[in-house]
Amino acid sequence: MSWIDGAFAWVQGAVAAIGLTLFGAATPSGVIQGYVEGEYVRVGPSEPGTIDQVFVRRGQRVEAAQPLFALEAVRERAARDEAAARLANAKAVLDNLQKGRRASEIAAMEAQKDQADASLRLTEAQLRRTESLALVNVAAVDRLDSARAAVERDRARVAEMSAQIATARLAARTDEVRAAEAQVTAADAALRQAEWRLGQRAVISPVAGVITDVPFRVGEFVNIAAPIVSILPADHIKVRFFVPQATRGQLSLGQDLTIAWDGGRAEGYLAYLADTAEFTPPILYTREQRQKFVFLAEARLRRPDPTLHPGQPVEVTLSWPK
Repeated sequence: MSWIDGAFAWVQGAVAAIGLTLFGAATPSGVIQGYVEGEYVRVGPSEPGTIDQVFVRRGQRVEAAQPLFALEAVRERAARDEAAARLANAKAVLDNLQKGRRASEIAAMEAQKDQADASLRLTEAQLRRTESLALVNVAAVDRLDSARAAVERDRARVAEMSAQIATARLAARTDEVRAAEAQVTAADAALRQAEWRLGQRAVISPVAGVITDVPFRVGEFVNIAAPIVSILPADHIKVRFFVPQATRGQLSLGQDLTIAWDGGRAEGYLAYLADTAEFTPPILYTREQRQKFVFLAEARLRRPDPTLHPGQPVEVTLSWPK
C-alpha cells in the first residue's frame, strides 16, 4: 500500500500547488486571485401540477411580488367554489336561528289567538247565564259543570296561543345558535384553506433580481419544490478566494477589502473564513507542507454592482491592520 500512499500525497501536493498558483499567496502587500459566485433563489410550487403559464424569461429583471408562473388550477377553483357555497349556507342557517319566525307566521298565530279569545268570551258568558239559572234551580248541575269546563278549556287555549306567539318572536335556543356559529367558523376556515391552495397555483417572485434560468415549459408536469425559475438578487453576489495558513490568523470577519475586475472596482468586507484547511497531506506537517495549506474565504460587496457576474475572475486586496 506504500505506493498508493505516495501517489495520493503527490496528487494532493499537485492540487495545492495549482491552488496557490490560481489564487495566489496573500501577503500584506499582495493581491489574491478569486472568482464571483451567486446565491440563487430557486422558486418552485408547493404542490405538484402541470405548468399552465410562465410569465418570465431568462435575463429578465423582476421585482418582488411579480408573477412568475402559474399551474393548472381547475380542481382548486372547484374546491374554492364549493367551500364558498358551504359558508353561505352555514351563514343562512345561523341568520335564520338568530331571528324569530316570519311576520306572516306570527300573524296566523295571532289570528288563532283572537279566535281563542272570542271562544273564551262566549263560554264565559254561557257560564254566567248557567250560574244564574242554577241559583233558581232552573239549570241542572251537569250543565253548570259543562259550562265551567268549557271556560277552563278556552282559557288554556288562549294561554297556549300567547306562549306560541312569544316563542315565535324569539331566536333559537342558545345551544342551537352556538352550534350554528361553529359551523360558520368551520366553513370559513375551509374557504380560506381552499383560497390559499388556489393562490399557491400562481407563484410570485419572493425577491427582486434577474431571472437566470427557466428550465421548465408550459405543459410540463412538475413535482413539489422543483425549481421552475431561478433568480439572482443583486445583493446575493459573493467573492470566493483562498488564503494560506500563514495569513489566516491575521484576518477577521468584517475586515475591509477591495475587489477589482476588468472595468470595475468596489469596496467589500470579509464575510466568511473557513476553520478547516482545504489541503492536509497525510504525513507530518513540516514547514514546507504548512505553506501549502489554504483556507476558503468569502467576501461581499458593501454596495451591489450590476457589472459583477458569477464566474467572473476578480482580484482581492485586503486592508491589513496596522
